[in-house]
Amino acid sequence: MRPKQRDLTERLAPDECWELLDRTVVGRLAVIVGEHPEIFPVNYVVDQNTIIFRTGFGTKLWSTVRDQCALEIDGYDAVAASAWSVMARGRAELVLDPGQQAAAGALHLDPWQPGDKNHYLRLTPESLTGRRFKTTRPDIWNTPDSDARTSSFH
Repeated sequence: MRPKQRDLTERLAPDECWELLDRTVVGRLAVIVGEHPEIFPVNYVVDQNTIIFRTGFGTKLWSTVRDQCALEIDGYDAVAASAWSVMARGRAELVLDPGQQAAAGALHLDPWQPGDKNHYLRLTPESLTGRRFKTTRPDIWNTPDSDARTSSFH
């Protein structure tokens, strides 16, 4: 009898989700713009069970503070032949207090993209979920050599 897909998926504990967030530096920020979703890559840092990122004045800033948002990260472990994903959902607040801005600046959160990125946002997750699962062997689907899974299958 073949195991069901959900039986092969491991739910990650919140502490493990925070650990993976802390080891990763880039995620995808999902916001609602108008009536449709938009996704932006952002680099971030974890600070006391919150996620801080920087942005310029514009769509990402206003959409993030106006409504719920989500940050998603994922990765692949070649040794374990497994993939993982973490999703943090909640509200982000603009960091306005000068002391908190200075503290955020001390975290060395340097934007990857050039331009004015003077606004710090702090996402405090209301929901933090993660999962890990074994990946399918790459030879089953004629996976191209550019797929990360092929490095662990030789």
